Amino acid sequence: MNPIRHTREVEEILIARPVSDGDGVQLKRVFGGNDLTRFDPFLMLDEFGSDQASDYIGGFPSHPHRGFETVTYMLEGRMEHRDHMGNEGNLKPGDVQWMKAGPGVIHSEMPQQTEGKMRGFQLWVNLPGAEKMTPAAYNDLAAASIPRYTVGALSIKAIAGELAVDETLIKGAVTGLSTDPAYLDLDFAAAQTISIALPAEYTALIYVYEGTTEVGKSAYKVGAGQLARLSNGTSILLRGAAGARALLITGKPIGEPIVHYGPFVMNSMAQIEQAIRDYNAGTLVSPQP
Repeated sequence: MNPIRHTREVEEILIARPVSDGDGVQLKRVFGGNDLTRFDPFLMLDEFGSDQASDYIGGFPSHPHRGFETVTYMLEGRMEHRDHMGNEGNLKPGDVQWMKAGPGVIHSEMPQQTEGKMRGFQLWVNLPGAEKMTPAAYNDLAAASIPRYTVGALSIKAIAGELAVDETLIKGAVTGLSTDPAYLDLDFAAAQTISIALPAEYTALIYVYEGTTEVGKSAYKVGAGQLARLSNGTSILLRGAAGARALLITGKPIGEPIVHYGPFVMNSMAQIEQAIRDYNAGTLVSPQP
């Protein structure tokens, strides 16, 4: 077993790669797919961003999910959500949609613009086995309702979780989940070094989407389009250059088997096969025994 260090260091760097999803939407997959245990409790992070309508206009027509949560964070543009529960939401710049699929959600995510920039992120957060078949839920968070903090030259948008940044307690709009996810958008108006405290065993990821940062005592440089997965430790040392923007994502690992097949994430292949049968039979979103 590796000893736990006080200050976390970069353990792995991933480079966001171009993929096509939905109805021809062009985006960058930051992580997702194979060997998901090293990101536990997180499953996938996508960045989408284009001022070419042909890259996003097809959107994500009606499709199912089971067994996890999706978090959509808009930076620019407008996207409409509709689901089988009758929820409708028009995501605008700065808005967040936090959706728990539970036993099953069928929804669509469609652009509400035919020109201009569409930019944002979608994060998938796993659910423990005991919660995978608990009722689905939908939470629309308007930009104005998401807490913002200023620490020196750093502006923080706190989407989820509770973390101490330079001893300032940062509390997000979403808290109280079993995986205790924290999701912060960091915007450095000037160069600054910050320290973030968190439990030693929690997964910690930093995705830089503008500018550059340096991580840890080693000052490992992480540039735009790169994700740093950090080692264990009780604090994160992060140096942001002026103009740097990054997502900080942390959470408590679930420690259960992860079986992923398309829009379903369960603990066993038998459960995946059941999800497929339920979807094909039209019972995916029915109340489960």
